[in-house]
Amino acid sequence: MPETLTPSQIEFYECQGYLIIEGRVPDGIINAIRAEISRFQDMARKMTESDDRIDLEDSHTPDAPRIRRVKLPHTQSEVVDDLMRSDHILAPVRDLIGPDLRLQTTKLNMKSAGFGAAVEWHQDWAFYPYTNDDVLAVGLIIDDMDLENGPLMVIPGTHRGEIYNHHHNGVFAGAMDLEACGLDVKQAVPLIGPAGSISIHHARIVHGSALNTSARDRRIIFYEMMAADTFPVVGGRGKWEGIEEFDDRILCGSATLEPRVVPCPMRIAFPDPPEQGSIYEVQKAMGRRSFGVVR
Repeated sequence: MPETLTPSQIEFYECQGYLIIEGRVPDGIINAIRAEISRFQDMARKMTESDDRIDLEDSHTPDAPRIRRVKLPHTQSEVVDDLMRSDHILAPVRDLIGPDLRLQTTKLNMKSAGFGAAVEWHQDWAFYPYTNDDVLAVGLIIDDMDLENGPLMVIPGTHRGEIYNHHHNGVFAGAMDLEACGLDVKQAVPLIGPAGSISIHHARIVHGSALNTSARDRRIIFYEMMAADTFPVVGGRGKWEGIEEFDDRILCGSATLEPRVVPCPMRIAFPDPPEQGSIYEVQKAMGRRSFGVVR
Protein backbone atom coordinates (compact mmCIF):
# COMPACT_ATOMS: atom_id res chain seq x y z
CA MET A 1 0.00 0.00 0.00
CA PRO A 2 1.25 3.56 -0.73
CA GLU A 3 2.65 5.41 2.29
CA THR A 4 1.41 8.88 1.44
CA LEU A 5 0.33 9.27 -2.20
CA THR A 6 -3.12 8.41 -3.47
CA PRO A 7 -3.59 6.03 -6.39
CA SER A 8 -4.69 9.00 -8.54
CA GLN A 9 -1.48 10.89 -7.71
CA ILE A 10 0.63 7.87 -8.66
CA GLU A 11 -1.31 7.43 -11.90
CA PHE A 12 -0.93 11.14 -12.70
CA TYR A 13 2.86 10.98 -12.19
CA GLU A 14 3.18 7.88 -14.36
CA CYS A 15 1.15 9.49 -17.15
CA GLN A 16 2.30 13.13 -16.96
CA GLY A 17 5.80 12.78 -15.47
CA TYR A 18 5.44 15.28 -12.63
CA LEU A 19 3.61 15.96 -9.39
CA ILE A 20 3.07 18.83 -6.92
CA ILE A 21 2.35 18.10 -3.25
CA GLU A 22 1.46 21.21 -1.27
CA GLY A 23 2.28 21.65 2.43
CA ARG A 24 4.62 18.67 2.54
CA VAL A 25 7.41 20.21 4.68
CA PRO A 26 6.65 22.02 7.98
CA ASP A 27 7.30 25.75 8.38
CA GLY A 28 9.94 25.15 11.06
CA ILE A 29 12.14 23.20 8.64
CA ILE A 30 11.63 25.79 5.89
CA ASN A 31 12.71 28.56 8.28
CA ALA A 32 15.78 26.57 9.29
CA ILE A 33 16.74 26.16 5.62
CA ARG A 34 16.30 29.89 5.04
CA ALA A 35 18.73 30.49 7.90
CA GLU A 36 21.21 28.16 6.21
CA ILE A 37 20.82 30.14 2.98
CA SER A 38 21.75 33.31 4.88
CA ARG A 39 24.89 31.51 6.05
CA PHE A 40 25.78 30.60 2.45
CA GLN A 41 25.27 34.23 1.43
CA ASP A 42 27.70 35.33 4.14
CA MET A 43 30.21 32.83 2.75
CA ALA A 44 29.79 34.31 -0.74
CA ARG A 45 30.74 37.78 0.51
CA LYS A 46 34.31 36.51 0.82
CA MET A 47 34.39 34.99 -2.68
CA THR A 48 35.50 36.41 -6.02
CA GLU A 49 34.86 33.30 -8.11
CA SER A 50 32.90 30.06 -7.97
CA ASP A 51 34.38 27.05 -6.19
CA ASP A 52 33.37 23.47 -5.42
CA ARG A 53 30.82 24.65 -2.84
CA ILE A 54 29.12 27.71 -4.32
CA ASP A 55 28.40 28.67 -7.93
CA LEU A 56 28.20 32.46 -8.34
CA GLU A 57 26.14 34.52 -10.75
CA ASP A 58 28.22 36.16 -13.49
CA SER A 59 27.26 39.54 -11.98
CA HIS A 60 28.45 38.63 -8.46
CA THR A 61 30.73 40.90 -6.46
CA PRO A 62 31.76 40.50 -2.81
CA ASP A 63 29.89 43.71 -1.99
CA ALA A 64 26.76 42.45 -3.77
CA PRO A 65 26.91 38.66 -3.34
CA ARG A 66 24.91 36.74 -5.89
CA ILE A 67 24.67 32.96 -5.64
CA ARG A 68 23.01 30.93 -8.37
CA ARG A 69 23.68 27.48 -6.90
CA VAL A 70 24.93 25.86 -3.72
CA LYS A 71 26.53 22.58 -4.75
CA LEU A 72 25.77 19.41 -2.82
CA PRO A 73 24.06 21.33 0.00
CA HIS A 74 23.40 18.10 1.94
CA THR A 75 27.17 17.88 2.52
CA GLN A 76 27.29 21.47 3.77
CA SER A 77 24.17 21.61 5.92
CA GLU A 78 22.89 19.18 8.52
CA VAL A 79 19.39 20.66 8.10
CA VAL A 80 19.36 19.90 4.36
CA ASP A 81 20.78 16.41 4.93
CA ASP A 82 18.28 15.54 7.67
CA LEU A 83 15.36 16.62 5.50
CA MET A 84 16.64 14.54 2.58
CA ARG A 85 16.61 11.41 4.74
CA SER A 86 13.20 12.11 6.29
CA ASP A 87 9.81 10.75 5.30
CA HIS A 88 8.83 14.26 4.21
CA ILE A 89 10.95 13.58 1.11
CA LEU A 90 11.42 9.81 0.91
CA ALA A 91 7.87 8.55 1.54
CA PRO A 92 6.35 9.91 -1.71
CA VAL A 93 9.40 8.77 -3.65
CA ARG A 94 9.05 5.23 -2.29
CA ASP A 95 5.43 5.29 -3.45
CA LEU A 96 6.63 6.07 -6.99
CA ILE A 97 9.78 4.00 -7.51
CA GLY A 98 10.01 1.52 -4.65
CA PRO A 99 11.50 1.04 -1.18
CA ASP A 100 15.20 0.94 -2.09
CA LEU A 101 16.49 4.43 -2.95
CA ARG A 102 19.89 5.84 -3.82
CA LEU A 103 21.01 9.48 -4.03
CA GLN A 104 22.13 10.89 -7.37
CA THR A 105 22.97 14.46 -6.25
CA THR A 106 21.62 17.56 -4.53
CA LYS A 107 21.65 21.25 -5.43
CA LEU A 108 20.18 24.45 -4.08
CA ASN A 109 19.22 26.72 -6.98
CA MET A 110 19.02 30.36 -5.97
CA LYS A 111 16.91 32.50 -8.29
CA SER A 112 17.26 35.77 -6.45
CA ALA A 113 14.83 38.61 -7.04
CA GLY A 114 15.51 40.60 -10.20
CA PHE A 115 18.42 38.60 -11.61
CA GLY A 116 18.10 34.87 -10.91
CA ALA A 117 19.59 32.85 -13.76
CA ALA A 118 17.50 30.91 -16.25
CA VAL A 119 17.96 27.22 -16.98
CA GLU A 120 17.40 26.34 -20.63
CA TRP A 121 15.10 23.51 -21.70
CA HIS A 122 16.65 20.11 -21.16
CA GLN A 123 16.13 16.55 -19.92
CA ASP A 124 18.14 15.38 -16.90
CA TRP A 125 18.41 12.00 -18.63
CA ALA A 126 20.52 13.61 -21.36
CA PHE A 127 23.20 14.19 -18.72
CA TYR A 128 23.02 10.86 -16.92
CA PRO A 129 21.31 7.84 -18.54
CA TYR A 130 20.98 4.75 -16.38
CA THR A 131 20.09 1.09 -16.84
CA ASN A 132 16.44 1.91 -16.07
CA ASP A 133 14.54 5.16 -15.74
CA ASP A 134 13.26 5.01 -12.18
CA VAL A 135 15.10 8.30 -11.69
CA LEU A 136 13.52 11.54 -10.47
CA ALA A 137 14.10 14.86 -8.76
CA VAL A 138 12.26 16.16 -5.71
CA GLY A 139 12.16 19.95 -5.53
CA LEU A 140 11.64 21.63 -2.15
CA ILE A 141 9.92 24.99 -2.70
CA ILE A 142 11.49 27.41 -0.21
CA ASP A 143 9.74 30.59 -1.37
CA ASP A 144 6.17 30.90 -2.58
CA MET A 145 6.44 30.08 -6.27
CA ASP A 146 4.15 31.51 -8.94
CA LEU A 147 4.32 32.53 -12.58
CA GLU A 148 6.27 35.72 -11.86
CA ASN A 149 9.41 34.48 -10.13
CA GLY A 150 10.76 31.94 -12.60
CA PRO A 151 9.13 28.62 -11.66
CA LEU A 152 10.25 25.26 -12.96
CA MET A 153 8.23 24.40 -16.07
CA VAL A 154 7.73 20.94 -17.56
CA ILE A 155 6.22 19.62 -20.77
CA PRO A 156 3.86 16.85 -19.65
CA GLY A 157 4.26 13.39 -21.09
CA THR A 158 7.70 13.94 -22.60
CA HIS A 159 9.17 11.48 -20.07
CA ARG A 160 7.67 8.71 -22.18
CA GLY A 161 9.18 9.86 -25.47
CA GLU A 162 12.57 10.30 -27.05
CA ILE A 163 15.74 11.85 -25.68
CA TYR A 164 16.24 15.01 -27.67
CA ASN A 165 19.41 16.47 -29.12
CA HIS A 166 21.32 18.41 -26.44
CA HIS A 167 24.37 19.10 -28.64
CA HIS A 168 25.37 22.28 -30.45
CA ASN A 169 28.25 22.70 -32.90
CA GLY A 170 29.41 19.17 -32.18
CA VAL A 171 29.66 19.44 -28.37
CA PHE A 172 27.30 18.60 -25.54
CA ALA A 173 25.52 21.84 -24.58
CA GLY A 174 23.13 20.45 -21.99
CA ALA A 175 20.18 22.22 -23.62
CA MET A 176 17.71 21.71 -26.44
CA ASP A 177 15.94 23.88 -29.00
CA LEU A 178 12.23 23.30 -28.40
CA GLU A 179 11.16 24.36 -31.89
CA ALA A 180 13.79 22.21 -33.59
CA CYS A 181 12.60 19.28 -31.47
CA GLY A 182 8.99 19.78 -32.52
CA LEU A 183 7.81 21.02 -29.11
CA ASP A 184 5.93 24.20 -28.24
CA VAL A 185 6.43 26.31 -25.12
CA LYS A 186 2.64 26.60 -24.94
CA GLN A 187 2.61 22.96 -23.85
CA ALA A 188 4.61 23.80 -20.71
CA VAL A 189 3.08 23.61 -17.23
CA PRO A 190 4.57 25.65 -14.34
CA LEU A 191 5.22 23.75 -11.10
CA ILE A 192 3.98 26.36 -8.65
CA GLY A 193 2.95 26.26 -5.01
CA PRO A 194 3.43 27.83 -1.59
CA ALA A 195 6.62 27.45 0.42
CA GLY A 196 6.86 23.99 1.96
CA SER A 197 5.44 22.28 -1.11
CA ILE A 198 7.45 19.78 -3.11
CA SER A 199 7.55 19.07 -6.81
CA ILE A 200 8.58 15.74 -8.29
CA HIS A 201 9.65 15.38 -11.91
CA HIS A 202 10.85 12.40 -13.92
CA ALA A 203 14.45 12.47 -15.19
CA ARG A 204 13.27 12.17 -18.81
CA ILE A 205 10.72 14.99 -18.76
CA VAL A 206 11.59 18.16 -20.72
CA HIS A 207 11.87 21.10 -18.32
CA GLY A 208 13.43 24.52 -17.84
CA SER A 209 12.90 27.82 -16.05
CA ALA A 210 13.04 31.50 -17.00
CA LEU A 211 14.89 34.40 -15.43
CA ASN A 212 13.47 35.69 -12.18
CA THR A 213 12.44 39.23 -13.09
CA SER A 214 10.16 39.67 -10.07
CA ALA A 215 10.91 41.42 -6.78
CA ARG A 216 10.79 38.08 -4.91
CA ASP A 217 13.29 35.27 -4.49
CA ARG A 218 12.66 31.80 -5.91
CA ARG A 219 14.88 29.29 -4.16
CA ILE A 220 14.52 25.54 -4.46
CA ILE A 221 16.50 22.50 -3.31
CA PHE A 222 16.59 19.54 -5.66
CA TYR A 223 17.11 16.07 -4.25
CA GLU A 224 17.82 13.81 -7.23
CA MET A 225 17.52 10.08 -6.59
CA MET A 226 16.81 6.73 -8.19
CA ALA A 227 15.88 3.17 -7.44
CA ALA A 228 18.79 1.25 -5.92
CA ASP A 229 18.95 -1.19 -8.84
CA THR A 230 19.59 1.69 -11.26
CA PHE A 231 23.23 1.83 -12.41
CA PRO A 232 24.97 4.50 -14.53
CA VAL A 233 25.67 3.88 -18.21
CA VAL A 234 29.10 4.52 -19.73
CA GLY A 235 28.91 7.66 -21.86
CA GLY A 236 26.74 9.53 -19.38
CA ARG A 237 27.70 11.87 -16.59
CA GLY A 238 26.20 9.87 -13.75
CA LYS A 239 28.58 9.78 -10.78
CA TRP A 240 30.59 6.58 -10.40
CA GLU A 241 33.51 6.38 -7.99
CA GLY A 242 33.34 2.66 -7.25
CA ILE A 243 30.82 0.37 -5.64
CA GLU A 244 31.67 1.41 -2.07
CA GLU A 245 30.91 5.08 -2.71
CA PHE A 246 27.87 4.11 -4.79
CA ASP A 247 26.44 2.10 -1.89
CA ASP A 248 27.25 4.87 0.58
CA ARG A 249 24.55 6.85 -1.25
CA ILE A 250 21.76 4.45 -0.28
CA LEU A 251 19.05 6.57 1.38
CA CYS A 252 16.74 3.77 2.47
CA GLY A 253 16.27 0.07 1.86
CA SER A 254 19.03 -2.15 0.49
CA ALA A 255 21.76 -2.00 -2.13
CA THR A 256 22.14 -4.62 -4.85
CA LEU A 257 24.72 -5.95 -7.27
CA GLU A 258 22.04 -6.82 -9.83
CA PRO A 259 21.24 -3.83 -12.09
CA ARG A 260 17.73 -3.79 -13.52
CA VAL A 261 18.06 -3.22 -17.27
CA VAL A 262 15.09 -2.04 -19.33
CA PRO A 263 14.96 -0.53 -22.84
CA CYS A 264 15.32 3.26 -22.59
CA PRO A 265 16.27 5.82 -25.26
CA MET A 266 19.53 7.61 -24.52
CA ARG A 267 22.27 9.75 -26.04
CA ILE A 268 25.94 10.17 -25.22
CA ALA A 269 26.65 13.37 -23.23
CA PHE A 270 30.03 14.07 -24.87
CA PRO A 271 32.21 15.67 -26.31
CA ASP A 272 32.65 18.24 -23.56
CA PRO A 273 31.64 21.85 -24.18
CA PRO A 274 34.25 24.65 -23.92
CA GLU A 275 32.87 25.78 -20.53
CA GLN A 276 32.90 23.16 -17.77
CA GLY A 277 31.14 23.32 -14.43
CA SER A 278 27.48 23.53 -13.49
CA ILE A 279 24.63 23.41 -15.99
CA TYR A 280 24.75 27.21 -16.24
CA GLU A 281 28.29 27.03 -17.63
CA VAL A 282 27.61 24.03 -19.87
CA GLN A 283 24.56 25.70 -21.43
CA LYS A 284 26.66 28.66 -22.57
CA ALA A 285 27.58 26.43 -25.54
CA MET A 286 23.96 26.56 -26.70
CA GLY A 287 23.22 28.64 -29.78
CA ARG A 288 19.58 29.73 -29.80
CA ARG A 289 18.32 30.44 -26.28
CA SER A 290 14.76 30.29 -25.02
CA PHE A 291 15.14 32.45 -21.94
CA GLY A 292 17.76 35.04 -22.85
CA VAL A 293 21.12 35.72 -21.30
CA VAL A 294 21.97 35.83 -17.62
CA ARG A 295 22.43 39.35 -16.34
